[in-house]
This record gives sequence, structure tokens and C-alpha cells, in this order.
Amino acid sequence: MSGPSTILRARLSADGRLLSADAALLALQKEAGGDLGTPIAVPQLAAIARLTHRMGAAVSRPVIAAAERGLIDMWVRARPDGGGVALAIIDWHERPIEGDSTETLRREADLAALAEGWAWQIDTELRFEMIAAGHGPQGVLPAAPPVPGSRFAGFFELRAEDDGDLPMLRGITQRRAFRHQVAAQASDPGRLFQLSGYPLFDLAGQLIGYRGSAFPLDQMILAPLGREPEVTLYPADFGKRLDRSLRQPLGRIIANADTISAQMEGPLRADYAGYADDIASAGRHLMALIDDLADLQTIDRPDFSVTLEEVDLADLGRRAAGLLRVKALDRQILIVPPPEDASATATGEFRRVLQILVNLISNAVRYSPQGSMVRVVTEQARGQARIMVIDQGSGVAIADRERIFDKFERLGRDDAGGSGLGLYISRRLARAMGGDIEIGGAVGEGARFILSLPART
Repeated sequence: MSGPSTILRARLSADGRLLSADAALLALQKEAGGDLGTPIAVPQLAAIARLTHRMGAAVSRPVIAAAERGLIDMWVRARPDGGGVALAIIDWHERPIEGDSTETLRREADLAALAEGWAWQIDTELRFEMIAAGHGPQGVLPAAPPVPGSRFAGFFELRAEDDGDLPMLRGITQRRAFRHQVAAQASDPGRLFQLSGYPLFDLAGQLIGYRGSAFPLDQMILAPLGREPEVTLYPADFGKRLDRSLRQPLGRIIANADTISAQMEGPLRADYAGYADDIASAGRHLMALIDDLADLQTIDRPDFSVTLEEVDLADLGRRAAGLLRVKALDRQILIVPPPEDASATATGEFRRVLQILVNLISNAVRYSPQGSMVRVVTEQARGQARIMVIDQGSGVAIADRERIFDKFERLGRDDAGGSGLGLYISRRLARAMGGDIEIGGAVGEGARFILSLPART
């Protein structure tokens, strides 16, 4: 059933007391044990108000609150207002409690906004308004991303689940967040994405579109040449099983740990907030291991292949450096990318070359001393295009320069970073594209990881 269709408003003081509220909100406040002049008693609204007050900026997010008559789905917009906080509930729907708990439903809505991948935004006519890169290798834009103004259906073809359900269409119909919508790229049906999204509303409560993310799944693979092409779902199916068994639970752990660490539900002892931050960091580390495992399963197949196209190593070096700039600044390390006018044209697969460079630069940042510099340099010589990642760390001993590319090899390191698979995967990818990765640099003067690919003439 539905509740009020108009915008509901409330004002809170700087210390979280409810100063005024429309009737439906005041009734919910009283049901939760509060009243006018007392602290806001609905935990989800209190958390949003605290976050808005602490950030000094507007916050908009979905909320699910429990009432005696059932669950209330709300889209809440909070903004600073004269030292306090103004709340506007721009969507309010009441429904009976079904199988899921309030906490589970609220977590699902939050996770839609936290999903990894590259970002997109569409209007109510399902046309792209914005496309942007996200964080990490999964946030890399496709080689030919959609352009603003083009139709969503022109780039993505939604795939129904086994029971025929389409999570995205169900979410849009209900004006709610959605997750786990599998879609194929229209121009390349073998390239699959997992879509998540959440609705956007204006101040009048009108739906103005959806913002979401596209997480790339492993590509489907065609049968070897000489046989009738048949599509096998092994990599995509493997990724789907990984997602259900590991990625989804880890995603919930990370999201909840981040919420606790940020103290969005209320103040905590400093050591407890630190424990939550450690849990979130460990969860992200495990997520990276899962990604490495999925890549390992893919590249170790005998029929693994890459798509050869024209790529600019200098451009990819600048993109990879941009993705890791914040991580480097956390350790006071400066990444110097190739200059804007530099170009080194090669033959390779865009996303795989970028994956290699992200791994090489990430390793350089991880193992370089604080306050040092990581340089990314390109050159072309003897029919090859080369890009070098040069750090100021301790370097790699000559005797270890081949062993470091072995599977699970970490050269005796006992720190928590890395799985020992990144360099193995990177070299396998480089060789699949007709290139290689080598190590140079004098021991004690830093390492020089060199990716070479056939030059594009």
C-alpha cells in the first residue's frame, strides 16, 4: 500500500532534536518513542542527519524504516539548515513486512549505491546523461563506451534470470534501487556486465533518472577455429558463482564495516571505529584476491585469447596513473604519468593493457618508500612500443627477475598486500598480445618494469 504522495518535511537542531515535522513523520517519531523536542528516534533518519551535519553538505539516500503496521520505504534528502538539518521525504511507500528483515532490506538499498564498476546515469527516457570511470580495474571504461544522449538499450541488452525476472525493470517500476542485473553489450554479446543502480529525485519528489554502475564479468568464449562456433559460459558462470558465494557476502561486510568506521549510526569508541576500518580493508584485500582468482581461471584456459586493436600506451599510462593517484598520495608518493603530448601506439587489447599497467603501478606504489616518486615513461624502438614503470624502491635482485613472475611468488614478503598472482597474470596477458614484461634497473636504485608490445605502424 502507499502512503503520502506529497513531500514530508522535518527540521532538526544541531544536537539532533526534532524541532518540527509533518504529521506522518511525527507519528513515526512517536511510535519510535520520541516526540517534538526530543532526539530523533528513527535510527536511519538520525544517522542521515548526523552525516549531513558532520559533512556540511546535502545527503540523499534510500531508507527503510520499521513501523507497527509494516515497513516504510522512503527516499530521504537532508541538507544543512541554519546550524541544524532539514529533512525532506520525497517518496514514502508503506508495505506489510514479508520475509526479509528491515536490516537486510536497508542493506540491499545501500549496497546498490556502493557497487563497483564504471559509472553511468540515465534520464527518465532511458538515455545516457553521464558515463565515468570508477575505482580499480573493474572501474575502467569499455574501449567504446556509450555516449551521452544515446539510448541505454542501444548499449546494454538485459538478460532475464532463470525465473524470467529482470531486476532493473522491476526496480524502475517500483522507483527503487536494484542490483545483480546481468546485461550483455549490444555490439559484443559475449561481453557481460552486472548492473546496479538507484533512483534520483528532484526536490519536488519527481523521479529524474537512475545512477548506477556496470561491473564487467568474464567474457564468454567461442570454440576454437575449425569447429562450429558454440558459446560456452564457463568464465561468466564461474564469475557468477564467485559473485554469489564470495563477492556478495564480502560486499555486505565491507559496506557495513565502512558504515561503522564512518560512525554513520552514531559515535563509537576510537578503537572500535579502527577495528571496523581494519575489517573493511581486509575485505577489500579478499575481494582483490577473488578478482585475481577469476583472472587466473580465465588466462590458464588453453583457448584463452585477446582482442588485438590499436592502443596508445601513453594514454593508458595516464589513465592508470589517474586511477591510483589517491592511493599514492595516501603514502605521500608522487606518480608522474607520460606527458599529455606523448604517444606510443601499439597493438593490444585496451582493457587488458590497462589492467597490466594498474597492477605494475600499484606494485610500485606499494613497495616504494614514502615521499618517493613513481615515473611512467614510454618509448618506441625496433618495432616495439614500450612503457616503463620506474620506482625508487630497493629494486629486484637479478637472480629473482624471472622467479618473481611465477604463480603465487612474493619473494618472501610477509606483508598483507598482494596475492602473488598479479605479475603472473600480467605477463601471461602481455605474451598473449605478442609482447612481454621484463625487469630492469640497478639493485638498490629502484625497479624498472617494462611492458613491450608490437608497435602499430
